[in-house]
Amino acid sequence: MTCDSPPALLVLHAVRIVGFADTPVIARRFGLDPARTADLLRDAEARGWVGHTAFAGTAGWSLTEPGRAENERLLAAELARVGGAGEVRDVYRRFLPLNALLLAACTDWQIRPTAGDRLAVNDHSDPAWDDGVLHELDGVSRALAPLAGRLGNVLARFRGYDVRFAAALARARAGEDAYVDRTDVDSCHRVWFELHEDLLATLGLDRSAHP
Repeated sequence: MTCDSPPALLVLHAVRIVGFADTPVIARRFGLDPARTADLLRDAEARGWVGHTAFAGTAGWSLTEPGRAENERLLAAELARVGGAGEVRDVYRRFLPLNALLLAACTDWQIRPTAGDRLAVNDHSDPAWDDGVLHELDGVSRALAPLAGRLGNVLARFRGYDVRFAAALARARAGEDAYVDRTDVDSCHRVWFELHEDLLATLGLDRSAHP
């Protein structure tokens, strides 16, 4: 039976995986009530787990080091409670080769070597090159679906990564280039980054670790 996470955990975790973002974005990440999210963020701030800063016309929440530690403590306790550590670790092992493919595809989306410059910026004037990148992302998307399903069967908060990735890829195929690798939209790269961070936080790993 899939476990639903408590709102206080979800709010702190959303700050972790979304990064610097204001209250409405944090609330939307897990479909939480904005007013309840604001209350939980203020409580977390009082405990020293998050901080709110504003600069250059933007404002948002970010985790403190104690907040990062608390987030990982809560996630570890939740994973132990549902007995899902083995399943999530196995999914992460299968995720890592896909991660390499995703990173290579994003690099190819940004760079198209020429005879005189192996680091030439991809100006997207070669449809065959771009189609090749999108084909690689199609493969990643197909492989992601069963992994996301396995994760979602352990914890409900893992659901939706495959749907978001496929939606971003569809928009990229429709000509919206930003939906491959931009970080300010829900692009393939943005969705993938969040999933990676989610897995690492859940397993208490850093980005260089292999379980």
